Amino acid sequence: MPDAPEPPAAAPVPAPDAVPAIAPNTSAYRTPGEGSALTISVVTIVSLFVAWFVVTHFGWIKPLFLPKPATVFEQFVDYLTGAANDKPLWDHFVASMFRVFSAFVLACLTAIPVGIAMGMSRVARGIFDPPIEFYRPLPPLSYLPLIIIWFGIDEMPKILLIYLACFAPLALAARSGMKSASQEQIHAAYSMGASYWQVIRYVILPSAMPEILVGMRIAIGFGWTTLVAAEMVAAHVGLGQMVLNASNFLRTDIVVMGIIVIGVVAYLFDLLMRKVERMVVPWKGKG
Repeated sequence: MPDAPEPPAAAPVPAPDAVPAIAPNTSAYRTPGEGSALTISVVTIVSLFVAWFVVTHFGWIKPLFLPKPATVFEQFVDYLTGAANDKPLWDHFVASMFRVFSAFVLACLTAIPVGIAMGMSRVARGIFDPPIEFYRPLPPLSYLPLIIIWFGIDEMPKILLIYLACFAPLALAARSGMKSASQEQIHAAYSMGASYWQVIRYVILPSAMPEILVGMRIAIGFGWTTLVAAEMVAAHVGLGQMVLNASNFLRTDIVVMGIIVIGVVAYLFDLLMRKVERMVVPWKGKG
């Protein structure tokens, strides 16, 4: 009889301690964007100030267009100590803070409920969405004359203009945030006996909080952006009024000083909002 065919050879079994090859790391961080950017930010700011000093020190740009850093700092000290031929910087600062934060608080008290209603009800969405989407892209200067005609030149039109700038992004952020909760979370809450309002209170609102807080940061940014336009309305004091008045007399040093003060205050408030965001919604980005 012919010999039986031999069985095929078994595939070699890898050793138990064999480890698949891993691509070498090319960065100290594994997550995109991970790591602190503080050092890079400091270097960037210092580089900008050095470039500013160099171009003004050697006269490459005339002082009328860009004054020296020392000249701007002197104006800051004069306004801070009350030595300038104007109201002290503190008076301008308090007036602008009152206008911006009054408008911002009013926007939070009205825009967030409106956004929540738009996210939960098609009726509310049908009512509020068209006017918000209509005026949202309009620059504030376009409807500033109408506000002056309707409300005069007192504090009301200034606060109203900033309020309108804050309202739209805050309402839209709240509306978008109401869609953040997954259907699995909502159905799980219903299956455990939660009512409609309990689902909104304990499931949907916590999911919406990150976007609402981001909307608050964006809204206060729009408020500061609109500050100069708001203080064009017969204002006698305010950071925006200080900048506008200085520009009429070609005082570029005061203009630059006012711009820096407005930017620094807005940035500090943004840092505060980020800290509040980390405290209120510590789960953001960890899902």
